[in-house]
Amino acid sequence: MIGCACPVCLSPDPKDKRLRSSVWLQDDNLSILIDTTPDLRMQALRAGMTQLDAVILTHAHNDHLIGFDDLRRFCDNRSSPLPIHCSKDTHQRLLTVFSYAFENTHIKNNYVQAIAHVFDNPFTIDSLRVIPVEVPHGKTLTYGFIFEKNGRRLAAYIPDCAEITDAVAAQLRDLPILILDGLRDKLHPTHLTVAQAIEAGHRVNAGALYLTHISHDFFHDQRQALLPANVFLAYDELVLNLD
Repeated sequence: MIGCACPVCLSPDPKDKRLRSSVWLQDDNLSILIDTTPDLRMQALRAGMTQLDAVILTHAHNDHLIGFDDLRRFCDNRSSPLPIHCSKDTHQRLLTVFSYAFENTHIKNNYVQAIAHVFDNPFTIDSLRVIPVEVPHGKTLTYGFIFEKNGRRLAAYIPDCAEITDAVAAQLRDLPILILDGLRDKLHPTHLTVAQAIEAGHRVNAGALYLTHISHDFFHDQRQALLPANVFLAYDELVLNLD
């Protein structure tokens, strides 16, 4: 946190250095980004990203959206606009903040050139099937996503939510990997606590539960040591094999 001198913020452990939450999905030649955080430039450079085939957005809060302009670099080597998969509300926010990116009269180098695909049902990107899952996040409805390939359920990613409703739990049952909001131990009005996330993972019988969107309230290694065997704190540059 800016201006914070707490032991976690000053920790030399790389697992305690937390940029804003996002995911990079790769499969053969397919490259998909989930959320365009304010840290996108740094994250892309660190990960060695060179191309994107699509972007999926969970919601329009700035910590998940405001790095959108850094997509310009991934548009330079494309002959068509970059597909952006998002909800209706997020699309409206994009048109307000980044309207120039959707004025596709012609392709211009050094600018974001995007085309919105507004979802209200499952959609596909190449061989990947994506199922949007609507979850409450304070007064905002956000989305997580279940990913399937060749009829096989691979994982779900839900970074911002305050509750896993019964309807959502029914969709998440028996996934091998669930990546879920687990902000901190203290109660929060718009995010799950670690205990609430663990309870949700148990309720849906997740094979492995990874907690993300973590605050600076605890050291990675110390808190990890207290978690059940199938529960893990996510960390920057964590790599998961979904196959």
